[in-house]
Amino acid sequence: MQFYASPEQVQRDRSEYARKGIARGRSAVVLTYEGGILLVAENITTLRKISEIYDRIGFAAVGRYNEFENLRRLGVRMADLNGYSYDRRDVTGRALANAFTQTLGAIFTETQKPYEVEICIAQVGASPESDELYRITYDGSVMDEPGFMAMGGQTEAISNVLRERHDTSADLVTALALASEALGSVGGENGAKRKLDAKQLEVAVLDRRRKGRTFRRITGPSLIQLLGGDKNVAEKDLGGVDAAPPNPAEDKPTVSAAPVVEDKTTDAKAKPKPKAKVENEPPATDGDATGEGENGDNS
Repeated sequence: MQFYASPEQVQRDRSEYARKGIARGRSAVVLTYEGGILLVAENITTLRKISEIYDRIGFAAVGRYNEFENLRRLGVRMADLNGYSYDRRDVTGRALANAFTQTLGAIFTETQKPYEVEICIAQVGASPESDELYRITYDGSVMDEPGFMAMGGQTEAISNVLRERHDTSADLVTALALASEALGSVGGENGAKRKLDAKQLEVAVLDRRRKGRTFRRITGPSLIQLLGGDKNVAEKDLGGVDAAPPNPAEDKPTVSAAPVVEDKTTDAKAKPKPKAKVENEPPATDGDATGEGENGDNS
């Protein structure tokens, strides 16, 4: 007899497997502030947990890197295709969240191994009230979060810190300090708090004051100053996008830079090639030219 397991048991086993895999990873925090949306992840590697999807849309994930990287690339291709086919304003975080929901739901129900990922799609608006945060879990469930969210690890303890002190009117320094403190509130020895430095954090923002691409990655000295409470960091030093568009090219030249090559085709047609000289050939006569005798009449 074939082994039988009820559909409910299969779903429970898959859910437990995915939750354990996500809980083993490091956490990430996404929250709104006065200037946009802040995305912070505890990350000590060079691999990216936070990325840009489109002009005003960001992506954050926890879990298996190879799995959420496939989802990120899928989202970028979908956003680029819709923006090119219709209009850039038609690309929304809600549409991308629906696409990720369908993909993860199909993987969870149809494949033997579910994705061990939890992702956030964040879209910055004109005001903190119009910001959108969507949490998509391993089974395709989607939730609209009210201003902040935590993923991976001990999310309940991190969410409690954010819930008590989150303020949409806070500046970037205050919001970053809150996110760092929330991530450091768990994971210490015997439940002790940790103090995370710039080398342990991956930080990016969706700046609502920028036009076009709002994603900015904050690294290096700027991040160190912000974590230290310095509010005087220059705007130009806060960082930029991962792959900025190329600089405008100079005017195209009107004269070709290729070398001039003489056209020998016309000369070859105008000047027929001389007939090759054959050795021991008798001299030509008038009769030879006409094909007849010496006098032209075979005589």
